[in-house]
Amino acid sequence: MMVALRGASASLVLFLAAFLPPPQHAQDPAMVHYIYQRFQVLEQGLEKCAQTTRAYIQDFQEFSKNISIMLGRCQTHTSEYKSAVENLALRVERAQQEIDYLQYLREADFCIESEEKTLAEKVLLEAAEEKKIRTLLNTSCDNMLMAIKSLKIVKKTMDPDGSWMKDAGSNSAKVYLLAGSRNNTVWEFANLRAFMEDSIKPGPRKLILPLSWQGSGQVVYQSFLFFHNQGTSNEIIKYNLQKKTVEDRMLLPGGAGRAPIYQHSLSTYIDLAVDEHGLWAIHSGPGIQGHLVLTKIEPDTLGIEHSWDTPCRSQDAEASFLLCGVLYVVYSSGGQGPHRITCVYDPLGTVREEHLPNLFFPRRPRSHSMIHYNPRDKQLYAWNEGNQIIYKLQTKKKLPLE
Repeated sequence: MMVALRGASASLVLFLAAFLPPPQHAQDPAMVHYIYQRFQVLEQGLEKCAQTTRAYIQDFQEFSKNISIMLGRCQTHTSEYKSAVENLALRVERAQQEIDYLQYLREADFCIESEEKTLAEKVLLEAAEEKKIRTLLNTSCDNMLMAIKSLKIVKKTMDPDGSWMKDAGSNSAKVYLLAGSRNNTVWEFANLRAFMEDSIKPGPRKLILPLSWQGSGQVVYQSFLFFHNQGTSNEIIKYNLQKKTVEDRMLLPGGAGRAPIYQHSLSTYIDLAVDEHGLWAIHSGPGIQGHLVLTKIEPDTLGIEHSWDTPCRSQDAEASFLLCGVLYVVYSSGGQGPHRITCVYDPLGTVREEHLPNLFFPRRPRSHSMIHYNPRDKQLYAWNEGNQIIYKLQTKKKLPLE
């Protein structure tokens, strides 16, 4: 590069000399001396520029060398960092696997503990439920049905459907007649003889209810008439027969009243019953595919004490009744006789179908629109094609509770 600079200086001198006048025409020596001094300054500047350029080149070479060294170190550090990061990622993955495994063990232990706790709670609940049922259905009544002994036609009316009964919760001799499956007129007779013989005076007392009943499932219990309110699916009315007022009302839960409960008694959607344990309701339920539901009702408050889904089907059924806490369902083929009890349900499990003999009713031409048991006189009150019938029963002691 220095050679190039010197060559350029010489060329410049020759170029300027070409324009100088000949020596004979040269100006004074001072001017020539000045020009040579300027050339020297210029050469010195060019020399300094060359030195600076060399210094820059050297610095650049040093910088390039340093950069190369640093890039090499960075590459080495990058490899080390990459290896360290990969190693750290592997350790994190292993740690996560160990955490997941520990979590799995913890959840497994928790599930086992939860299952054991749930099972223990279920056993306790079942024991408490069984104790509650045994308390509710105390063993003071230990009879089971063995036979329907005889039939007595007490009276005949013109209505194919209806119900008749005595007060199942008192010693009153009064007899009540509720004719028809939809009505609001109750006839109260002084006793059974007055009911049988229309000529006996005084005549029956006529009670006009403020609401009409639905079906043939009414009962009289402790001077109150309980009936399914017509126009509602599941409302039960408690009517005071003495004060002639509606005392209370309730709604049966679930799917009660959604369909007739007996295939051969299509007007009855809720069948009320009374036995030694008190007031009951037989009705349908949600998702039970035509099976009867049994519900125990507290008569004073109309509260639900307990409900049971029974195995007894509504198909071919015509009526049912309760005796000592056991449900007996009467079936017939096509609504014609023979009328037979082929399904029995005992919430306590002491009475099963295999424990019972063949339970037939005396042959009747039509199905029953109602059959109700009276725990006071231990008889069945029934309505069959306009005939008011009493069935006498034969019972025996139940098997003891296990």
